[in-house]
Amino acid sequence: MSKYWSEITKSIEPYVCGEQPKDKKYVKLNTNENPYPPSPKVLEAIRNAANADLRLYPDPNCDELSETIAKYYNLDRNQVFIGNGSDEVLALSFLAFFNTNETIIFPDISYSFYPVYADLYNINYRLAKLEEDYSIPVGDFMTENGGIVIPNPNAPTAKCLDIASIKKILDYNSNKVVIIDEAYIDFGGTSVLSLIKDYSNLLVIQTLSKSRSLAGIRLGFALGQEELIDGLNRIKNSFNSYTIDRVAAIAAVEAIKDEEYFKECVSKIINTREKVIEKLMVLGFNVVPSKANFIFVSHSTCSAKELFTKLREKGVLVRFFNKDRINNYLRISIGSDEEMDFFIEKVKEIVDELKD
Repeated sequence: MSKYWSEITKSIEPYVCGEQPKDKKYVKLNTNENPYPPSPKVLEAIRNAANADLRLYPDPNCDELSETIAKYYNLDRNQVFIGNGSDEVLALSFLAFFNTNETIIFPDISYSFYPVYADLYNINYRLAKLEEDYSIPVGDFMTENGGIVIPNPNAPTAKCLDIASIKKILDYNSNKVVIIDEAYIDFGGTSVLSLIKDYSNLLVIQTLSKSRSLAGIRLGFALGQEELIDGLNRIKNSFNSYTIDRVAAIAAVEAIKDEEYFKECVSKIINTREKVIEKLMVLGFNVVPSKANFIFVSHSTCSAKELFTKLREKGVLVRFFNKDRINNYLRISIGSDEEMDFFIEKVKEIVDELKD
């Protein structure tokens, strides 16, 4: 610990990314990346964007991208905020809408960046304990609070909350901002974007990292009524006016426009997910119902930690969370059919070994 660190630096527990080892070639099923490349139109746009204009600052308002997203979701341009990945959008949202003298609420098992942001900004928070089946406890969000954050589908559980339940939460908390983090919504869930026109307290955050295959570009966005978007812009422009570079903005425009390619990739991932679930259940796994590009599983006799270790030895990376209530579960990203066939083969070997 450095003597030069601030008190916040000393006390904070940073978010821990999924491991990215380089000691050998792995089948990477631990970071929820899309197994398919970006649209060919995106790659062409990136090549064309790598030109002399890179000497110029990018558009701080991302007008073309904002208009493209607004048109795609049938919203107004002033209802769109662009950020350097949904993580940045979330971080700016915590600062824009939550006060240090109030207590926000998010699930006890959810995206582990939420408590990091809260601690970083000195925001009090209360954890809503998920039900035994990992469902979101709607009633826990209908109490006095300073704001709400719900990932939908949830991570790492992959379960989705229905729109009717979210409407109840929005109605009860009409004077507080409710953030719905829809990073994985395209893999089978129903977005709450249709509620924006009726709820001034609703902020929906999405990303191009998952369903649009652009994790390496870092592009996320928030959608909500103009008052919320103005708040985000005030915070962003007090921090960094140029968060989106020229190449990223152009790539994102093409990713949004290429609807056919997007639907094709999402459909393949969903179909692969369902096939993998069936095979895992035959092998004795319990699988939490998934509406994401990953699954959350436990085995009837093999411990998650042992499975995690043995899979790594066999060249497959999955995610193991050594935390209360989920320390016997693995989060497994859905890869290509070939990758998942290899994964199933190795899982079967391990389960058979542990039986002997």
